[in-house]
Amino acid sequence: MSKKNAILSALLMLSAAAAKPVFAVCPVCTVAVGAGLGLAEWLGIDDSISGLWIGALIVSMSLWTINWLNGRNIRFRGRKILIFLGYYIIVILPLWYKGKIGHPLNRLCGIDKLLFGIILGSILFSAGVIVHNYIRKRNGDISYFKGQKIAFPVGLLLIASIILYFTCQLF
Repeated sequence: MSKKNAILSALLMLSAAAAKPVFAVCPVCTVAVGAGLGLAEWLGIDDSISGLWIGALIVSMSLWTINWLNGRNIRFRGRKILIFLGYYIIVILPLWYKGKIGHPLNRLCGIDKLLFGIILGSILFSAGVIVHNYIRKRNGDISYFKGQKIAFPVGLLLIASIILYFTCQLF
């Protein structure tokens, strides 16, 4: 494991240890997404698949930050939008400057593979969180099974990763 991945893993685990159980997106979800990203890079998996996990990590960390601020009663106008934009800028700009985003030969459906994955991963992770919250609310605020909160968002990402893996081998 590279030094960068070791530091990232340690930071994610520290964040998870310091987390409160009231967060909308659980620390285990965030660590799972971070681990998936590190594994994908280490294995040399296509950028669209890595992008899925990057997008999910951005959404997870944004929701986590919003709930952390809510827990400390820190509120200001446009807070949610600023947090999401901030995380996307913090992640996408360095990737663009390093040439990971914008390479003319790294495209899928006319969009940069990494950017395509980030967008799709953000949508799927958000959808998984929304579906979990909807199902839990319909069941009297009780999950149907342990780990449901993790299974929906991460499950959607795993399914999309498998589909993209086989799709990207065709191109």
